Amino acid sequence: MSGYKYIDIFAGCGGLSLGLHNSGWQGVFAVEKNKDAFATLKFNLIDTKSHFQWVDWLPVSNHDINEIIKKNKEQLKKLEIRLITGGPPCQGFSMAGQRNKNDMRNKLVESYLEFVEIIKPEVIFFENVHGITVGFRDENENKATPASDYIVKKLNDIGYTVKFEIIDMYDYGVPQRRKRFILVGSLNKDPKLFFDSLRQEREKFLKLKGLSINTTAAQAIGDLLSSNAQIDCIDSKNFKSGTYGEISSNYQKVMRANTGRIKSPNSHRYAKHRKPTIELFEKMLKDFERCKKLTPKNTNLSGFKKRGITILDAKQPCNTITSHPDDQLHYSEPRIMTVRECARIQSFPDWYEFKGKYTTGGELRKTDVPRYTQVGNAIPPLFAEQVGLALMELLKNGK
Repeated sequence: MSGYKYIDIFAGCGGLSLGLHNSGWQGVFAVEKNKDAFATLKFNLIDTKSHFQWVDWLPVSNHDINEIIKKNKEQLKKLEIRLITGGPPCQGFSMAGQRNKNDMRNKLVESYLEFVEIIKPEVIFFENVHGITVGFRDENENKATPASDYIVKKLNDIGYTVKFEIIDMYDYGVPQRRKRFILVGSLNKDPKLFFDSLRQEREKFLKLKGLSINTTAAQAIGDLLSSNAQIDCIDSKNFKSGTYGEISSNYQKVMRANTGRIKSPNSHRYAKHRKPTIELFEKMLKDFERCKKLTPKNTNLSGFKKRGITILDAKQPCNTITSHPDDQLHYSEPRIMTVRECARIQSFPDWYEFKGKYTTGGELRKTDVPRYTQVGNAIPPLFAEQVGLALMELLKNGK
């Protein structure tokens, strides 16, 4: 059994856990409140990979972190864990969202810190949107202390030496611009070594996988075009799924490894756009700039009522994958991307299957975590694998 044991809290669909699995870490258990996101993690990393040992006092199911703290504090205190990872829900901090300081999800940072204080692992890893470093404005439009400052102070009080950086995951082989707040804390090591190791080893790591830092959108998903043959979607009546085209990049080759002879990857279901929507998308593809957010105001297009959409550029990395399926327009086809295409750009391998509904809407957005949201919220596994190796390096050689 690996000596590198960890707990993943706010685990989502398992992007971070998959990366840690690939780097040699052993999961003890994962904490995820939503049943669909946990179903995805369970199918891939428990049922298929047996990655988590799982403790006997906790059912293998979705759980609320606050309920575990309330009911199982004594069991938590007895655990010997080297690492706690997690990224509390980020919507309240996101610069792309409404940034509501009273968003209840923001308070889950407190739950994360309490969980850490109970177990006191050697090392912690914390991920969130870079907006967490920007203070909310009060009623007088004055900026308050950023949540990141509070987190650092609290961790210092618990006994951790802490360092954080804003990292663009594109610099680590993920084919999208995705800047995130990355924090590492250690009880007896200098966390600076983690960031040094992460940077120093990235080219060697990617070269061993046959990958490069500069992967474009077409290199990531160019074999998943709707112009390929289509079949009936196996999990959605009256929808079509796409089939594989020829592999045209090393990235596609890596993502399609261990998929056997399947013709269509999981969750590659095409949206059923109405004719006016297709015509609108065709005009956008013909007349408007790539990689720039288009809004009704800056396009003046009849029938365009969405809050905004960005056309991908085949020769550039993707913009940040979000939880909204209609935030991006395919670079050459008049449609939004499929869940599988989003997952590819997030660096999930094609064998990784997603469970639950594809989309949701209205008030259900506050509670549901459909497949698009699972993917958009995840830490890219390719980056997470490098995180796992750098954390091991910190524990082995850090001073």
